[in-house]
Amino acid sequence: MAKRDYYEILGVSKNASDDEIKKAYRKLAIKYHPDKNPGDKEAEAKFKEINEAHDVLSDKQKRARYDQFGHAGVGGASSNPFGEGGPFGGGFNYSGQSFNFDFGGGLDDILGSLFGFGAGGARRPRRGADLQTSVTLTFEEAIFGTTKEILVDGKNIKVKIPAGIDDGMSIRLRGKGGEAPEGGTERGDLYVRIKVKPHKSLTREGAIILSEEKIDMVDAALGCEIDVETVDGLITMKVPAGTQSGTPFKLSGHGVPFRADGDRGPHIVTVIVETPKNLSRKQKELLEEFKKSKKRGIFG
Repeated sequence: MAKRDYYEILGVSKNASDDEIKKAYRKLAIKYHPDKNPGDKEAEAKFKEINEAHDVLSDKQKRARYDQFGHAGVGGASSNPFGEGGPFGGGFNYSGQSFNFDFGGGLDDILGSLFGFGAGGARRPRRGADLQTSVTLTFEEAIFGTTKEILVDGKNIKVKIPAGIDDGMSIRLRGKGGEAPEGGTERGDLYVRIKVKPHKSLTREGAIILSEEKIDMVDAALGCEIDVETVDGLITMKVPAGTQSGTPFKLSGHGVPFRADGDRGPHIVTVIVETPKNLSRKQKELLEEFKKSKKRGIFG
C-alpha cells in the first residue's frame, strides 16, 4: 500500500512553518495516543503514522529531500517515533526510562502486552498492569530538567525529567508498573504524567518563552534600558527611541531547549507603552506645549 503524503497526515500545507507542523503534530499525537485509546488498533496505526510524518517534516534536511524526491528521498521514516527529529530533536532514554510517547520494542511488544503473544505467535510471559501517576513541576524545572522522587506501591522511584518537557507529556518507566500476575515474570510499565505550574509572568509556546514589559510614554519616546525577568535571571534589554506599543523584542537563546544538544529557542518580550493617568497640572502644560510645537513643525 502506497504511503500517504506526510503533509496530508498532519493536516498542514506544504509551505507550513516549523511551528505549524509542531502544533499540528502535538494536537494529533495527544488525540491518538495509546493512553487515550487503549486497544484501539486504528488509533495505534494513526499514532505511528503521525510520528513518522513528524520525524521527516520536523527535520530540515529530511524535509528538503522529501519535498524533492517524495518518500524515496527519505527511505521511509525511522521506526523510532522519537529518534532524530523528535519533538526536541532527539530521543531521551535514561536507564530504562523513556521520554514521552515511547513504544519501546515496537508493535510486537505492544501486541504481546495486550494479548500475551510475541513475534511469530510464540507465547510470552504475561505482564503486570501498566500504572499511571503524575508529577508536578515548576515552570523552571520543566525548562531545565530535574530529578523527582515518586512513591509507587510503598517504594520511592527516582524519575529523571528531561529539559524542555511540557505540560501534559508523559514519561514511561519500563518495568516499574504493577507486579506480574501468577505465572508471569514481567512487571508492567509506569507512565508519569507531567503537570507544569504556571509562571507569574512568563508563558510558553513550544520552544518560545513569552512575556510583556510595560514602559511609560517618555521612555518609549526617548529610549531606555529595562531589566527583563527570564528563566536565566534578570537581563538588561535596550529599548530604542520611538518604540511603539506592542513591539516585540527577541532575546535569543533564553527560551526552551528543543534539541538534544541543548539548543534553545528565544524569549520574546513585547513592550507595552502605558499612557499616564492623573497628570499634574505641570505635566499637562508640558504635553500641551509639545503638541503645539509638533504642529509648528519644530520636531519635524
